[in-house]
Amino acid sequence: MSTERQPLLYNSEHSDIETPSAANSVIARPDYRSSPENVLVDVQSESLLLQNDESTLTLGASSANSDKYEPSLHRTLEHPTSNLETMIHLLKGNIGTGILAMPDAFKNAGLYVGLFGTMLMGLICTHCMHMLVNCSHELCRRVQVPSLDFSEVCYTSFKTGPPGVQRYANTARNLINLFLVITQLGFCCVYFVFVAVNVQEVVAHYFFKLDIRVYLILMLVPMVLLNLVRNLKYLTPASLLASILTISGLAITFYYMLQDLPHTDTVKPYASWKTLPLYFGTAIYAFEGIGVVLPLENNMKNPEDFGGWNGVLNTGMVIVACLYTAVGFFGYLKYGDAVEGSITLNLPGTDLLAQMVRLAMALAIFLSYGLQFYVPINIIGPWIRNQMNTHQSQEIAEYLMRVGLVIFTFLLAAIIPNLGAVISLVGAVSSSTLALIFPPIIEMVTFYPNYGRRNWILYKDLLLLVFGVAGFVFGTYASVNQILNPESPDRTE
Repeated sequence: MSTERQPLLYNSEHSDIETPSAANSVIARPDYRSSPENVLVDVQSESLLLQNDESTLTLGASSANSDKYEPSLHRTLEHPTSNLETMIHLLKGNIGTGILAMPDAFKNAGLYVGLFGTMLMGLICTHCMHMLVNCSHELCRRVQVPSLDFSEVCYTSFKTGPPGVQRYANTARNLINLFLVITQLGFCCVYFVFVAVNVQEVVAHYFFKLDIRVYLILMLVPMVLLNLVRNLKYLTPASLLASILTISGLAITFYYMLQDLPHTDTVKPYASWKTLPLYFGTAIYAFEGIGVVLPLENNMKNPEDFGGWNGVLNTGMVIVACLYTAVGFFGYLKYGDAVEGSITLNLPGTDLLAQMVRLAMALAIFLSYGLQFYVPINIIGPWIRNQMNTHQSQEIAEYLMRVGLVIFTFLLAAIIPNLGAVISLVGAVSSSTLALIFPPIIEMVTFYPNYGRRNWILYKDLLLLVFGVAGFVFGTYASVNQILNPESPDRTE
């Protein structure tokens, strides 16, 4: 009896993997997992692919036709994005509060360590993005589905990987979802603090100084109301306004930074090794776009243009890395060790234009909160709804969940209002896990045991894994220490 596994087909009605015996029941439908409304975030598909069927997802069991299957040809997209649109979304997905914290990162690394370290970090993060896309393509061909999201890629790699890791497929997928939730809620916490500290600076200059927690409380009700909007389509105007404000704010910030620059001898070329983990956390937080890569590539009209040396991904990430490096370098050179957790806080308080920049960036980040908030809602929401028996109870439960998560991020922001330390902690804990730890693990499992000549892929992935784990451990320790001891002398060594 032949033991060759039959090709797997995509059951669009149940989002399961089916064998050809059910082929007649397969009804094609558009692949909405990467709709234009959610391309800025890595959301869950409508239901997860790939059931725990040991008989279908096994090592080396891909069908004879898997090499001929091209995933992009089987995607039916309602509104595919052009290369330019994908580039814009990639830039928007990577450029947020992290870019304004880069001068603070340079303070923890030193001018030249920060300069070359940021370039290296950009190179590593971009390579990990390519790894994730390549693994997605391989796994889509292996199980013959049009596209996979981040957690599905992780699950499928384990489920079709070596026999020893197949039992951990569900655990790996749950870990991805957990860190996606932690990352996005961490971003939301940073957004709360960022808006509060910038508004506090403006009000203190013109009127009176209040504790930052007062502004956090004042923000709570508007933030809750904003995040009761369930359809991202209705947040599109807010997202557009936020993009315009961000671009304008960055342009004016560069105007201030580039005036009367001091000599490079006025700042440290390298900082104490004790603060390097803080630099790592902030820098990896800034390169926050690993979650948008698969949704963007899945939704492209010409996905073959996404990779390659001059593809959309490399071009966009070169722009991102150059912007991060420029803001960090010139911001630290301009303000030295007096630089704040956000460069907007260093702009001259007596200038009306500088105060307008603070308010503009605060409003932009406030309006962007909903996009970051969308990810945990789409991961936690289905589980919450499954616990309810009626449609009305499901609706009530979802609204209560939204209010509860906003209040949760508010409480975290109120407990830890140190912007720089919060950014570094979020980057070290969650961004490093998603951007540096999981991609090499997924690649090692996906391509086992074919690691190229002299197993160079294996050694490369192990090196990346060690780097990511070290950054996670030391970055988390340094960030927590900075939160508990904000006046630590290590900061000024």
